Amino acid sequence: MIIGIAGLGLIGGSMAKAYKANSDAVIYGHDTDSSVLNIAKIYGAVDETLTKENIQDCDVILLCLYTRPSIEYLREIAPLVRKDAFVIDCCGTKRRICEEGFALAKEYGFTFVGGHPMAGTHHSGFRSSTEELFRDQPMVIIPPVYDDILLLEKIKQLLAPCRFGTFSVTTADEHDRLIAFTSQMAHIVSNAFIKSPSALQHKGISAGSYKDLTRVAWLNPSMWADLFLDNKENILFELDTFIDAMQQYRQAIEDENLEGLCALLEEGRRLKQEVDG
Repeated sequence: MIIGIAGLGLIGGSMAKAYKANSDAVIYGHDTDSSVLNIAKIYGAVDETLTKENIQDCDVILLCLYTRPSIEYLREIAPLVRKDAFVIDCCGTKRRICEEGFALAKEYGFTFVGGHPMAGTHHSGFRSSTEELFRDQPMVIIPPVYDDILLLEKIKQLLAPCRFGTFSVTTADEHDRLIAFTSQMAHIVSNAFIKSPSALQHKGISAGSYKDLTRVAWLNPSMWADLFLDNKENILFELDTFIDAMQQYRQAIEDENLEGLCALLEEGRRLKQEVDG
């Protein structure tokens, strides 16, 4: 099997390493930074450069670029992709890439699948990639057809070397609505929280809660800004909901409303219990 990977950062690099470690796949790699591609070859994660001339050799093409570059790259290669090949994107938002991908797949005859590997670290780049990044982690799939069991099994087989723990099937719109809450808001809140002037004075007076809340403040600004803007409507809804909740806590504390504050805290505790079972 020949796997083409466009983008050799944390996600693409980790996928290349996982396929090399857990299968006999040959990896063709593409990256806009030639030095990254050369390092990936020296490391042994990539066998050949992915080009327009050899892209038709690929059984699977994984798009591991940001959303906009992924769309642009897909438009370029679509006429060259084999009709029995699969193109799977790994972008953090799904609506725009899936609209474009499904349309191009229909026009040129290949199979496009939206995907989002739910794994990562606060580090970025090929140097931070690892063959273990996806082990036991969730993978979200947006297939072109939702009731085709054989298609879903084929997708799982193609991604098996990454060793995902679970596969979830959803729509692009539902994915983007939920990811605004589960991932994107967490990064915004963490990044804003660390801006307190107290942050520079916390050493020795902090524990697990501080570390948990601020872990993802250490992010890749250009990548996350692109994701936030691409999911603007859903992000604004979550931000407004959060700001409204914060105003309620603030008002209760300002008014020294013990009963009201306890009610707010109990509501949050109860909802956490419901959510986590």
